[in-house]
Amino acid sequence: MSKRKQSEGCRPMLRRTFLFLTGIALARVAADYFAIAQNRDSFLTIAGQLWQKSLAFLSSIPSNQTPQPLPSNPVVKSAKTPQTLSRNPIVKSPETPQPNAANSPFVQSQPQIIRRSAKQAKPLQVSRQNVAGASFYLTTIDLADPETYLTIGLANNADFANTSKVTRGDEPFENMVARYRAAVVANGTFFGKDKQKSVLGNMVAAGKFLKYSRWENYGTTLGIKAGNQLEMVTARTEGKPDWSQHWFSLTCGPRLVKGGKVWLSPLSEGFKDSHVLGVGSRTAIGFPASRDKLFLVTFFDSLSLEAEAKVMQAIGCFEAMNLDGGASVGLAHQGQILLPAGRNLTNVLVVYDREYPAPAELKQSWERFQKGSRPTPDPSVFFD
Repeated sequence: MSKRKQSEGCRPMLRRTFLFLTGIALARVAADYFAIAQNRDSFLTIAGQLWQKSLAFLSSIPSNQTPQPLPSNPVVKSAKTPQTLSRNPIVKSPETPQPNAANSPFVQSQPQIIRRSAKQAKPLQVSRQNVAGASFYLTTIDLADPETYLTIGLANNADFANTSKVTRGDEPFENMVARYRAAVVANGTFFGKDKQKSVLGNMVAAGKFLKYSRWENYGTTLGIKAGNQLEMVTARTEGKPDWSQHWFSLTCGPRLVKGGKVWLSPLSEGFKDSHVLGVGSRTAIGFPASRDKLFLVTFFDSLSLEAEAKVMQAIGCFEAMNLDGGASVGLAHQGQILLPAGRNLTNVLVVYDREYPAPAELKQSWERFQKGSRPTPDPSVFFD
């Protein structure tokens, strides 16, 4: 065999040997790097951010398929007969009028510390309203009221919310109403229909993680920070919220109002279920530009996302998002069930006031949070 042929035969072997040795060297460097916990966390954080941006980019690329348009405003009257309440006017925030967004698509409202008033506490306001052809119960949650506290109740009095790995099941709505003895109890966020019944998104209540995954980037999150500062964040368009700064945090969606304007992009948030995108029974939550109160709206009728968004805008919401709906819709006021849920639930919103006071532990957790205590996910409970 000529020297030239021998040389050509050795080259592939040399290349394979070089690549093999390079791979071993890189593997050793990677092993040393990832042996440090801080490096592992940094890598996972960067990978999560890249994945989040990739999803947002892919969702923005026009598809060859023609997507079904969202229903454009229908309101379907329900056969349900809601309980009667005394009719009160819609409560708008008189301090801050709806901003003029002529020069910008969205006007930013700066978070502000809402101090609990030293004035006498008042009972929670629940009124029956009709706006733009839609009838609903409006619950006004005054964050400056010294006896108003918002938290999340879980089925079967569980310590943690259902996940894909661990479940505590569901429970009849009336049982949860009876157990929590609150001024208002209402349905919360989405949960799976399978046997796990995993709830949507990360969840914080009373300054404690009820559900956590570093990979969550779905839907929109309502958060209450120190000083009762409110924020609403849509993960795939605005980046993930910092859940460790939330005393209360609930993820649902789609977003309905952003910066005082109707804002609907459910597909980009990850919502594809026809029950969410179509016409159905709905619940929503939002807050005005003053950020000093929350508006919880429980609709009697079935309606589209667009119709729901326009109602939330009309009652004075600067930011608003959709909550769980359909057969999950349920509302109780002072122990009286105004709208019964059509199925068992895994989680509910629980609001306390002067007449239905919060448990001492809930009040103490709020005080600790104001003094600097922050939620940290327990690694023995949250596996990823």
